Amino acid sequence: MTHTPDAPEGPRFAQTYDEVSDALLSRWPETRLEPSLDRIEAFTELLGDPQRAYQVVHLTGTNGKTSTARMIDTLLQALDLRTGRFTSPHVEKMSERICLDGQPLSDEAFVEAFNDVAPYTHLVDSASEHPLSFFETVVGMAFAAFADAPVDVAVVEVGMGGSWDATNVADAQVAVVLPIALDHAKYLGETAVEIAREKAGIIKPGSHAVLAEQTPEVAAVLLERAAEVGATIVREGMEFGVISRVPAVGGQMVSIQGLRARFDDLFLPLHGAHQAQNAAVALASVEALLGESPLDEELVRAAFAAFTSPGRLEVVRRSPTVLLDAAHNPHGARATAAALEDSFAFEPLIGVIGVMNDKDYEGVVAAFEPHLEHLIVTQNSTPRSMSAESLGEIARGVFGEDRVTVVPDLADAIDRAATLAEAGQAFGGGLGAGAVLVTGSVVTVGEARAMLRRRDRTAGGSDD
Repeated sequence: MTHTPDAPEGPRFAQTYDEVSDALLSRWPETRLEPSLDRIEAFTELLGDPQRAYQVVHLTGTNGKTSTARMIDTLLQALDLRTGRFTSPHVEKMSERICLDGQPLSDEAFVEAFNDVAPYTHLVDSASEHPLSFFETVVGMAFAAFADAPVDVAVVEVGMGGSWDATNVADAQVAVVLPIALDHAKYLGETAVEIAREKAGIIKPGSHAVLAEQTPEVAAVLLERAAEVGATIVREGMEFGVISRVPAVGGQMVSIQGLRARFDDLFLPLHGAHQAQNAAVALASVEALLGESPLDEELVRAAFAAFTSPGRLEVVRRSPTVLLDAAHNPHGARATAAALEDSFAFEPLIGVIGVMNDKDYEGVVAAFEPHLEHLIVTQNSTPRSMSAESLGEIARGVFGEDRVTVVPDLADAIDRAATLAEAGQAFGGGLGAGAVLVTGSVVTVGEARAMLRRRDRTAGGSDD
């Protein structure tokens, strides 16, 4: 079979984290897809099918995957199980994608994970029409690292879709489907039902299908797939769900009906109804994995209090408050906007937004319009980023001329927004309890987070 010209040449052993990063980025990017499991199946077979060495909880959906994966991971660790976690994309550093016992691989371990699989990448490349992609290679690294650890359970988030996603070489004991809406329409389908058919592919014979609340049309697709393969179905709002939630300082108090028991007055240090629902899904997923034994209430209470989700309505600075949220599609933006109204009372709230040019950027901008006094339009450093000038034109059509400022440099954009937030009364902000929300893309949020943490370290401040 013909070997494509852009395939990497030969196994490349690395000495440093940067060398691994360069080698991985030389491969097909995550946005370049060729829907087939042939390469990843050949890759994992050469590696000894490491994904079969442990139990797997597999997550798909449009939003909430990473937060829910982190929650499941934390609950499993509280049960004294050794865990691996694979999520994407990363917020700041590539090695965040592969975690053992909740912690990203160290630079040294990341290099080792790459070198362990590097010879086999060359074998697959030379035998395939297309080379292994960046994503396929990192998935192989993760599965192999989890087997080497070894872990008891791997919590695995799909990259995109489900059926053709490289992670789907794993036959998960528990398939988790978070809410499905329109995103990646170019690759997954033009309607939520089409997208649901693709995502339903992670539901495997004999597994448990843990389904978050869905529209009736999407739910029908998922239930059909589960019935077809004989999966046990548990549904939010039926077998489990949030009973009540009340915003609290630093998060919210939630009561949840699980599959085996009810858990009342749990403190969840995350904001928004969507995070309470994610927590309910996480709890049900762990219960489904473990079987009939009920979870200890104090264990659950301690695990909930330890939940974190960087870049998801994360407060990274005070005076003025700066929040980071990786909402990158209208569904996610609406959930973030609702959480802002629910949990905060900033006035004014100044937005900083940078988006990818292949997203529904107008829908994202429109979702935030009622909640922001002013919008600073910017861009991140990647080629996929929409230019600040182009996004500014879209934003002016939604916000109006007077409520939009274009600042291409992200650091300058955040500084400009902080100045407006501190001014407070410039936009009728009463006491001037203003704040800044940085959003629009995981990459934008990651770059903002790294920059702000770097500034804090330079100034001798904290990294919170």
